[in-house]
Amino acid sequence: MDGGLEDVWRRESPHVLGALVRRYGRFDACEDAVQEALLSAAVHWPREGAPANPRGWLIRAASRRLVDALRSDRARHDREAAANLLEPGEAPVLGGDDSLQVLLLCCHPSLTPASQVALTLRAVGGLTTEQIAAAFLVPVATTGQRISRAKARLAAAGARLGDVTRADLPARVASARQVLYLVFNEGYTATGGADLLDVPLTAEAIRLARALHRRLPSDAETAGLLALMLLTEARRAARTDARGDLVPLADQDRSRWDRSLIAEGVRLVEAALPSGPVGPFQLQAAIAAVHDEAAAYADTDWPQIAELYRMLEAAAPGPVVTMNRAVAVAMTEGPGTALGMLDPLLRQPALARAHRLHAVRAHLLEQAGRLPEARDAFGEAARLATSTPEQRYLLKKAAAL
Repeated sequence: MDGGLEDVWRRESPHVLGALVRRYGRFDACEDAVQEALLSAAVHWPREGAPANPRGWLIRAASRRLVDALRSDRARHDREAAANLLEPGEAPVLGGDDSLQVLLLCCHPSLTPASQVALTLRAVGGLTTEQIAAAFLVPVATTGQRISRAKARLAAAGARLGDVTRADLPARVASARQVLYLVFNEGYTATGGADLLDVPLTAEAIRLARALHRRLPSDAETAGLLALMLLTEARRAARTDARGDLVPLADQDRSRWDRSLIAEGVRLVEAALPSGPVGPFQLQAAIAAVHDEAAAYADTDWPQIAELYRMLEAAAPGPVVTMNRAVAVAMTEGPGTALGMLDPLLRQPALARAHRLHAVRAHLLEQAGRLPEARDAFGEAARLATSTPEQRYLLKKAAAL
């Protein structure tokens, strides 16, 4: 799929899927039809040119495929009846933004939290099964099965678009936040490909986070999530150089940071923190704010960041939190203590193949003056990385030692 078509797909797929599900129900069949419409677009658009209204084209194409699929299933009378009812109809009416409704539909209570996240990353974020597997640190086959089971469960539950009331939101919003967080992360540091950033994906995650925040303005964790995205997105222009290579935080030109996004993010997190129990997204936003408000890397308040990470690890323990905390601990207590924090992670088979773990360890080894070990760790991280810009950065670090 070329980049232009992929951008259109990510932008339009939740709206196309929402339009079909709103009219026809049957999330699983609608999602399959939308996938087929995209394949048709990949064939026709390069030859005939992209249509003036890509969303309308995709909706009409997906509708035709859905009706054809319903007609062809002669073994099930209810599907045949549904096809007959649909036959005289027009394509679903283009209307408002259905993407938030699709997000909440995918967070249906009949699904496990992991399935909610995986399905939404596919339906709303437009991520591939491989990208979702990388985000979860699980095998691709497991992710594919999880998505298939989730669609089957939605069908069995009779879930429909627009059946989420304000009373339902608290039960689904935690999964929705996690989905948007993972979508944003995939866009901010792509798991594969030639580019470090996927700007349309981060923009879509921020747009949906804003929409969710408008629906739940008093929810402190949703405000924290939006603040975290804005404070992180503010650094985007400085994260790559003219060749698209990664620039680490310590070397970034802070004059290129977006001060308006920083100010908005800081306002959000400052308003959220005193309003109730402090959750993981608020803590991560507070950490991002400390980084963003430092005039230079040398001015970073590392003791405060280390303490915030300690609180975060207590509230939401996980390997990524431990890795990030180790970096802060290295700045306050020394790299030896920080390296000890990574040892239990290295003994876990799944994590031992995560390139970020080896990259963090390499940086800590370099800080400790253990340069041959650091060089080997940078090389191993580069071998495991699937992002070309990250590979280049890690290999460059290894060569410099």
